[in-house]
Amino acid sequence: MVFKKEIDWGGRILSIETGRFANQATGSVTIRYGDTIVLCTVVADDKASEENDFFPLTVNYIEKYYAAGRIPGGFVKREGRPSEREVLISRLIDRPIRPLFHPAFKNETQIICTVLSFDQENDADIISIIGASAALTLSGLPFMGPIAAAQIGYENGEFILNPKIGHETSLNLTIAGTKDGVMMVESGAKELSEKEMLAALKFGHQSFQPVINMIIELAEEAAKDSWEVTEIEDNSTDPLFKEISDNFMKDIELAYNGETKHARNTALKAVLKKITEHFSDREEVTEDILSRLFHDICSTFLRNKLLVQEKRIDNRTGKDIRPISVDVSVLPRVHGSAVFNRGETQALAIATLGTSQDEQIVDSLKGESKERFLLHYNFPPFCVGEIGRLGSPGRREIGHGRLAWKAINAVLPSKEEFPYSIRVVSEVLSCNGSSSMATVCGASLALMDAGVPIKNAVAGIAMGLIIDGDKYVILSDIMAEEDHLGDMDFKVAGTKDGITALQMDLKVNGVSFDIMEAAMKQAREGRLHILEKMAEGLSEARPELNENAPKLTSISIPKDKIREVIGSGGKVIREIIEKSGTKIDIDDDGNVTIAAQDSKSMQIALDMIKEIAFDPEEGTIYNATVVKIMDFGAFVRFYGTREGLVHISTMSDERIEKVTDIVNEGDEIRVKFLGYDNKGRAKLTMKVG
Repeated sequence: MVFKKEIDWGGRILSIETGRFANQATGSVTIRYGDTIVLCTVVADDKASEENDFFPLTVNYIEKYYAAGRIPGGFVKREGRPSEREVLISRLIDRPIRPLFHPAFKNETQIICTVLSFDQENDADIISIIGASAALTLSGLPFMGPIAAAQIGYENGEFILNPKIGHETSLNLTIAGTKDGVMMVESGAKELSEKEMLAALKFGHQSFQPVINMIIELAEEAAKDSWEVTEIEDNSTDPLFKEISDNFMKDIELAYNGETKHARNTALKAVLKKITEHFSDREEVTEDILSRLFHDICSTFLRNKLLVQEKRIDNRTGKDIRPISVDVSVLPRVHGSAVFNRGETQALAIATLGTSQDEQIVDSLKGESKERFLLHYNFPPFCVGEIGRLGSPGRREIGHGRLAWKAINAVLPSKEEFPYSIRVVSEVLSCNGSSSMATVCGASLALMDAGVPIKNAVAGIAMGLIIDGDKYVILSDIMAEEDHLGDMDFKVAGTKDGITALQMDLKVNGVSFDIMEAAMKQAREGRLHILEKMAEGLSEARPELNENAPKLTSISIPKDKIREVIGSGGKVIREIIEKSGTKIDIDDDGNVTIAAQDSKSMQIALDMIKEIAFDPEEGTIYNATVVKIMDFGAFVRFYGTREGLVHISTMSDERIEKVTDIVNEGDEIRVKFLGYDNKGRAKLTMKVG
């Protein structure tokens, strides 16, 4: 049987249907917004894996090119490995859903959202989150939803619900949550204030309430029976928990007094080994049991230390930022570089400038486009003292890189102001929390070091939250241990004037807007402090580009001359590039951009292009080559391939008998262009003094 619900949402019909497609899945829906349709399915194993002490959830968002009436580009005409966009949207779906599964549920689960139709107006990311939520709600799995999501824009002081594709505003905010609270936020903004951002969050949360109600109404008619889940026993009531706490708490406290992450981890491993030896004569007490209890005891200790004593691992207060240092121009041959250190987190950022030939070509459902600004984040295993396999970037690296991209993109000059393509690479050399925000700081410094005229310096900070009932503490600049045990990861990036990127993920079922407001205020204080420290290394963009960066110049040529500059099969433009050693881009509108490493190469290319595309200027002196001698004068080639006659009477102020008394074939001479005769022939003179 087919069940369907629909509402008018943001001026368009949103509908969710179940029972028509994919009925062997544990739960499935098709969701439609305009003419964009996504099939969302969820399948869960009926048995929990005994080997897993975590929830094995996989989320895959897939774009099919047929959805937009397109055939994939490239040699293989079939969808292949996930694009960066697909990876980012898969993360977007995963983040608000994962915390809402019952903590005891360990069955392997897979969510797949497949775009079946794309109308070029309504994006599929928001409805994929909603569709995944609906499929889970109908499946009977222990999912404490439903959730919904919305995209919010901001224009002329007004918030816009789900702007259509191509409608750019000063805010691009994705928000997801339950009926009672926000679970996930992802946004890029053009230096919006904390007040404006908080208002956007409230508007977004309110805007998707009708969607949640629609999912609930559909579930009342079509939901499957609920799965049974065994409740997790409270480890704190386990006699072993008390025995370990009573005997080893002082050891745990001492272990956490270590000054570095490595020292603390080493000390904690020693404590766990001591605990294992203590229980070695009890066969029923396995190492797995002890490890789980030890983890819970450590977590309880740290949370209580924060909530009761208001002390952190390194004895900072909630608002304190770890020591910061920066260094710029650390690599001699790159275009811009900077090292940003905050506590034990260290990011090396490198900026490289290129031409439009270096822009990233993106092939997606929306068609082919180019990306001028690239930011790549690398997280090698050595940065956390581990051995690991190196390969293509994972979801974490792609996601963190995109967040930093949003933070920086808001302050970049336009292509008209700065015609370069830009790539920033962040190499995380050491990590103890908030490497994505260190990447933002390092990237900002590296760009300024390269001479890129960004509008303002950008800094980022990661905020944490420990909450227990009505009592909570907000933490600025969280370390890895605080991120692991905390209830919120709230990253804020921006300038002195406002927020450029914001990302929030919760491990609890929502937080109040009062807590969010307090976190934003505290994040602003921290951000301004970090910006002050960054300014000690470099306060603004260098006035000139780095000497290693390519030099760019642009000229405009008549459209009817483009063909001549390019030549048959590109012969002419290739000759110009080879002779000048430059890179040259020619747009359809006649705009020519030349990139060169030195002014001499630049001038050679400019002269060669001008000689083809423009007529010589009357009264201007040009270099020329004698190509033919006649009794009455010499024919010369000047201004590219143009030819003209220098009459014998204009070769010298004195009377001469023969042309060869003055010039011979092959001679290089200087001539002044006098215009054209009545037959359109160039008139030249050697009397240039």
